[in-house]
Amino acid sequence: MSDTATLGLGPTGVFLGTFTPRLDDKGRLILPAKFRGRLASGLVATRGLDRCVFLFPLDEFAHIHDRLRRAPLENKAARDYLRSFLGHASDDIPDKQGRILLSQPLRRYAGLEREVAVVGMGSRVEVWDAQKWEDYLEAGEDAYAETAAEIFDDM
Repeated sequence: MSDTATLGLGPTGVFLGTFTPRLDDKGRLILPAKFRGRLASGLVATRGLDRCVFLFPLDEFAHIHDRLRRAPLENKAARDYLRSFLGHASDDIPDKQGRILLSQPLRRYAGLEREVAVVGMGSRVEVWDAQKWEDYLEAGEDAYAETAAEIFDDM
């Protein structure tokens, strides 16, 4: 069995797909079974972009933190970003049922109440309010092909 299969990510070894679990009354999220192996040793949850929550495996977060800590302290925009990104971050280890607690500030930031979309984004997972995720997809549908052309032209 390959390492990625052991981690539950499938043959690509990255987080893929969209899942629609519900938050419980305490604000706990049941991680999709496919993602649990990769996140079992721990994760960091923090403010994402576009009003979602980012979930990073610990090793991926360490890489991101290494890049962020190189930002010059003299740069106010960098300081502001670090305060928001790291100041709202929390680390967690999923329980035996694969649940993590999303903090109230993170839930409030992303507008998470009950219905959520958990989206695999390669090296990270994003947690969205389910309706906001659908709205986001709908709004971006027209620009999808144009954006793909721009992205792949730059590669």
